[in-house]
Amino acid sequence: MSTVEYELDLQRAQATIPRPATEQINELDASHIIHSSFGSGQSEVEQTPLPPTDGGRAAWLVLAGCSIIQTPVWGFSLAFGVFQEFYTKDSGLKGNKSGIAIIGTTFTGILYLTSPVLFGVLTRWPGIRSICGPIGLLINIISLLLSSFATEVWQLIATQGVLCGLGSGLLFAPTTLYLDEWFVRKKGLAIGIMWAGKSISGVVLPFIMDVSLRKFGPRTTLQGWTVATLLMTAPLLHFLRPRIPVARSSSARRLDLSFLRLSSFWMLQAGNIMQSLGYFLPTAYLSAYTVDQLHLSSTIGTLLLSILNGTSVFGGIVIGVVSDHFHVTNAILVSTLGSTAAIFFLWGFSSHVAVLSIFVIVYGFFAGGYSTTWSGALMELKRESPASDTGFMFGLLSGGRGIGNVISGPLSVALMTNAGWLDLENTGGYSSKYGPMIIFTGVTALLGGWSWIWRYLKTHC
Repeated sequence: MSTVEYELDLQRAQATIPRPATEQINELDASHIIHSSFGSGQSEVEQTPLPPTDGGRAAWLVLAGCSIIQTPVWGFSLAFGVFQEFYTKDSGLKGNKSGIAIIGTTFTGILYLTSPVLFGVLTRWPGIRSICGPIGLLINIISLLLSSFATEVWQLIATQGVLCGLGSGLLFAPTTLYLDEWFVRKKGLAIGIMWAGKSISGVVLPFIMDVSLRKFGPRTTLQGWTVATLLMTAPLLHFLRPRIPVARSSSARRLDLSFLRLSSFWMLQAGNIMQSLGYFLPTAYLSAYTVDQLHLSSTIGTLLLSILNGTSVFGGIVIGVVSDHFHVTNAILVSTLGSTAAIFFLWGFSSHVAVLSIFVIVYGFFAGGYSTTWSGALMELKRESPASDTGFMFGLLSGGRGIGNVISGPLSVALMTNAGWLDLENTGGYSSKYGPMIIFTGVTALLGGWSWIWRYLKTHC
């Protein structure tokens, strides 16, 4: 008597059948292991029901874990505006101080740019997801410790920028893929809540980092953040689990790349890249702008940065829900118009803290919700190319955001260094050295809505 074990890959099955049948599989989850005994004329079927998607204790626990882990993944970058202001004025760092602005954008750029590769590899070989997170945590711990002893700008770029970005990317990719498995119809809400976890970190951490930097200095602050990262991340890696058990077969999954032939993908990606060129600049320069232009304390700048991240929490959830119920380009248009108006009419003319405060509230809400439109983009592309994997598409959108992020760092330095061409007087931010950067940020925010324009022209012309 011989026994043959058949392992069904439910994820691949769901990708190749119509959506109604997919939902039936999600609800029934008939089995993932079938044992057949030949020779005795008998067959035995062992059913292992899978937990439901979009709800239930297991799904919400995974969502909670994915939201909390955004703090060690993104927290340092969200508070880097405080570090940048400190490094520029109060530290004894050697080297060109203009390179300090590149540290934060390098971190987020590396994190985003590695996403297409990591998401693709972890989708094709899901068995290695479980080791990806611990490796990322180890890299983060080592790089943060090394950065606490840095004495030159290039050392901070290498440790806090490149290595921390790589480690955070290794943490971000597998946990996001788990979330993609657990939520289908409520994917927009789930991604909105996940990004809200990131934004909440941006509310609290700038204050903590600012106080610690003033009282203990960068070395102790970074070492303390290293310990906090370890204690926060290690337990979460233990509890975050996939919904669909990984098959014991060593064969790799096939990646369906048919969505790359869709014009809708490239239009959505084009808007995503253009928006990201300026999206990170207000966060990076807000604290410095408050001190240099409004002549206020760094504490006020930290408070404004915290408010910006706080309003992103609500914006992410609201626009994520909009993406679940309306066409994705309409959700993108809402985010685009709100953030563009905030930049041109509020930040550009801000010469008082009250106007700047209104700017961070409006910009945080609308611009902070842009990434949550990815859920709508994934569902739209899935309808056009049913066999495509949404996790891999998410990685490509993250990679597009990374392209804009990496370019924005050195570009912002160039815009501020050559600000003399903009001859405007008594016009708030426009008349400062930040003027060209404000205009650039506003233009890129507007271009982020390109996919809506493309769809309108395609429909009406």
